[in-house]
Amino acid sequence: MTRSALHETIHGRVLEPGDAGYDAARTVWNGMIDRRPRYIVQCADTADVAACIRFATDHDLDVGIRCGGHGIVGHAVADDGLMIDLRPMGDVTVDPATRRARVQGGALLGALDRAAQQHGLATTAGNVSHTGVGGLTLGGGMGWLARQHGLACDNVISFEVVTASGETLRVSADEHPELYWALRGGGGNFGVVTEFEFALHPEPGTAIAAAFRFPYATAPRAMRRWRDLSASAPRQATFEAIIGADGVSLGLVWVGDPDDGAAEISTLAGEFAEVAEPEGRSVEALSYLELQTREDDIEGHAWRRYWKGHYFNELGDDLIDALLARDGDDLPDVSLQAYGGAIADVADAETAFSGRDTAFEFVAASRWTDPADDERRISAARRYAGTLGRFASGAYVNVLGNDGDAGIRRAFSEENLRRLTAVKDAYDPGNLFHLNQNIRPSGG
Repeated sequence: MTRSALHETIHGRVLEPGDAGYDAARTVWNGMIDRRPRYIVQCADTADVAACIRFATDHDLDVGIRCGGHGIVGHAVADDGLMIDLRPMGDVTVDPATRRARVQGGALLGALDRAAQQHGLATTAGNVSHTGVGGLTLGGGMGWLARQHGLACDNVISFEVVTASGETLRVSADEHPELYWALRGGGGNFGVVTEFEFALHPEPGTAIAAAFRFPYATAPRAMRRWRDLSASAPRQATFEAIIGADGVSLGLVWVGDPDDGAAEISTLAGEFAEVAEPEGRSVEALSYLELQTREDDIEGHAWRRYWKGHYFNELGDDLIDALLARDGDDLPDVSLQAYGGAIADVADAETAFSGRDTAFEFVAASRWTDPADDERRISAARRYAGTLGRFASGAYVNVLGNDGDAGIRRAFSEENLRRLTAVKDAYDPGNLFHLNQNIRPSGG
């Protein structure tokens, strides 16, 4: 197919190097990513996606898939390949009677949140509004509602998927059930999802974010008490911690009845007062939409970024001491977010997502602007996260870096990985979809 034929086939827009808008279209959230696809196709509909798959197969092109563009590795930007840009396909349609949302594959989380909240509804949708629904959900999808309603992937009723053969399938518990299982946590290994159907839940639209700040001298005592309280916290509460250069922030995010939330925060404050007086505190009442956008202002697309992540099944005293032993310069900021609740209610074999017994997710994140700092900042993050590896029980697939097969083994249980490989063999035996945290077919 010639350039003109490709343009004639696509209902959306085809960009090539030198075209107006090309550089903006290849720019993603991690400023370290500077790759140049041969074609960027801004798809208008599912037919465009299928045409891209056939074109890439015929011309032996790598395929990258972009929705939000938040993947830390930048897999969406296929160097000298074809980027399928789903962002024009960003519609969200809510049926309040059935409590269902149909979400196109290029939609951002904020679009889902806004459409659902117009009807007093919500579903688990991450923490940053300009993350893509697709990437978040296919990898699992943690968010402030997960302890109440499960991960984003737990709330998917059906998918519309374009497979490696260019076929469009509707996938659900009753239709292609093994693919349905794999898409809920197995990442972008099996096709391009052009529509998600989500279950929605009644939510009052109110939230409270509470944070208590401690210096490193008293943080160990406070963090132990915070950990103990988190184990019995109501599902409306997600305990979180931030560890940075200036100290430690310990608190929670509450989504639910505000009076109950105030009581939970008062209990936490009382427990802290017994062991270590905080040097500062904030308790902020928010709408749910404000909660979902409160981190947006620090998530610009100009920063160079690097992450390392772990799952912890428990937060023992030795691990707390190791987390707070921050020697050296250029260390990453750390976040801890509690799992449990509805996440753990789902049996490990029910979805591809592994790590249902996780107590806390850990992410060490660095960001900077000068390319000359790349090696130093990346090395510091690796060194710090490496000291905690002995405590880890796995890792979240959505925060893996260029970790190859070792990363995949951290993200999935052995049984789930065997089953995922079988699904890969069935739907993508040639590994067309390899620009992701790749589950290779058994043929290699």
